[in-house]
Amino acid sequence: MKKMICSASVMCADLLHLEENMNALEAGGCDELHFDIMDGTFVPNFTLGVDFVKAAVRACKLPCSVHLMVARPEDYIERFIDAGCKSVTIHVESCIHAHAVLMRIRKAGASPGIAINPATPLTKLDYLIDRADRVMLMTVDPGYAGQKILPGAYDRVRILREVLSYRESRAKIEVDGNIDVHHAALLSKAGAEIFVLGSSSIFNGGDLGEALRAFREAVAVERQLV
Repeated sequence: MKKMICSASVMCADLLHLEENMNALEAGGCDELHFDIMDGTFVPNFTLGVDFVKAAVRACKLPCSVHLMVARPEDYIERFIDAGCKSVTIHVESCIHAHAVLMRIRKAGASPGIAINPATPLTKLDYLIDRADRVMLMTVDPGYAGQKILPGAYDRVRILREVLSYRESRAKIEVDGNIDVHHAALLSKAGAEIFVLGSSSIFNGGDLGEALRAFREAVAVERQLV
């Protein structure tokens, strides 16, 4: 089993105690912070922004990854990179020239990622995989936390893993949406490596560091059973 990369979804944090949450995640071995940016147009919700990311970057030393669920993400790339984001993920559905945007992200000094919604065919990634360091498969429709995972998610991860292996791509598969212990174990066996963790996994009102450690251990056990 490859190392499980845990990306904590900041939109699920206790925003009144943001610094405490960030410190607990760092102490618990979290790999990165995940920022969902929504504009109310590409998805039916509004969340976070550049100034919020700047505040979180000051609060801890964890690398920050931004997931742009917005129309015209190319208008915001440099602003989030300047705010401290080390990785920027855009949606294939929101970019007319996604390949150019991915190259622009890398040129600006960040790691590019491409995300794809559950109803979008994986073939839309054919000419983008080689330009991305991560491919994010949404396991729920983007926009809100707490949704049930869509049953086709496992097959999509497995198929994408086969494609990446065939093309000898080093891109990592990221999954986002209702990642509880059972789902994480199944998705891990299918080939996922980066897991966006939210209210279904670690943000449950307790100590975040302990919750993260317990989650990793539980997934390792569950993976032997599924």
